[in-house]
Amino acid sequence: MKKRKGFLYYFVRNKNGMIGFAGVLLIVVIGMAGTLVIPKPEGYTNDILMAPSALHWLGTDNLGLDIFAELVWGAQTSLYVSILAMLIAGVIGIPLGLVCGYANGWVRECIDGMIDIFMTLPMLPLMIIVAAIMGTSITNVALILGVFSWPQLARVTKNSTLKIREMQYIEAATCLGIPPGRILYRHVLINASGPVLVNMTLVMASAVLTEASLSFLGLGDPTTWSWGTILKQAWSQNAVISSPNPWWWWLIPSLCIVVYVVCFNLFGTALNDCLNPKGRE
Repeated sequence: MKKRKGFLYYFVRNKNGMIGFAGVLLIVVIGMAGTLVIPKPEGYTNDILMAPSALHWLGTDNLGLDIFAELVWGAQTSLYVSILAMLIAGVIGIPLGLVCGYANGWVRECIDGMIDIFMTLPMLPLMIIVAAIMGTSITNVALILGVFSWPQLARVTKNSTLKIREMQYIEAATCLGIPPGRILYRHVLINASGPVLVNMTLVMASAVLTEASLSFLGLGDPTTWSWGTILKQAWSQNAVISSPNPWWWWLIPSLCIVVYVVCFNLFGTALNDCLNPKGRE
């Protein structure tokens, strides 16, 4: 009898997934442990706009602050924002998607209408307005991102639920009198975990992009370091177009954002492929 191969077997052999996992793990280690070793950048020094060197690995900014230290503390902010936004979006979107896909009648129509309304709204302008009203706390930014990110999770969960509810084992569970809540949790949600997990990683990636955009526009938390805040300071000092160009001040934070998004996308796609039997081969 052929031995059944598990999730880990396929994930380890997925090159893109391992690259994404390594990148995600590195970001988590830097964000969680790096701040315990690297002091928070504050104050002023005389090492103004120094290029990368042995003293300052990634150079300094116009205040003489170490760019590497700013990036480490910015990684912690990015993780905090993306995780909190993902949790909020999941708490709202996944239950609504399950109910919408499993229920019939006015319940499905109401939830579908809510999803459609939120999906058609111009999210970034609304986020800017709400952030300006609520204040520039980093927690407020994460809350805003989570509240505006739930529709895509709800839509994916609903579509997966619609397919799974037609399976014979769901019909059998219903005939046995198993409560709908237990069916949704024990049978539907577990089997819909692949697409849901992928979209949760996409929410984390888009949250970092949006937080960087809000910070770049001046709606981030001025008391907390983030990659968007670094870019805003570099842009406000004309670092992008100045000569000689302090490229390390704006290029490296931009690359950090790109690497963060790409790694989470690769990781999420690999999760989906390994959890989906059709995508394993």
